[in-house]
Amino acid sequence: MREAPAADEPAEEHVDEPDDDDRVFKALASPVRRRMLDALRAAPRTTGELCGAVPELDRTTVLQHLRVLEQAELVTGRKVGRARVLTLAPLPIKRLHDRWIGAYARAAVDLLARLEPAPHGPASRTTPANADSGDVTPG
Repeated sequence: MREAPAADEPAEEHVDEPDDDDRVFKALASPVRRRMLDALRAAPRTTGELCGAVPELDRTTVLQHLRVLEQAELVTGRKVGRARVLTLAPLPIKRLHDRWIGAYARAAVDLLARLEPAPHGPASRTTPANADSGDVTPG
């Protein structure tokens, strides 16, 4: 049994407990799971219909992939009669976009903006003939 940390020591992080973003990244890492999400983006589907969207996989494998998607909260299911209807839950993807993609995209745009040459008006252009004399030719 592990001892509790002393009052002046920081508690260890639980490395074996992935956070929500880790679960979503893991779920999105698989091309099969992304195809399943694409199918659900088009419309809610029953489990059987979702299995039909990936015909190269057996039902058990599809259900294993589905479990990963549900653990990441990317898919929700509800019983309708005997069928289970699955629906895309896009909020985790939006959270990733807001936290990671949006911030990095803004940083990239800012970097590109700083790399662009400063705009020159027509009065600041020089021609090779008068470049040495400092004369400026109008636009």
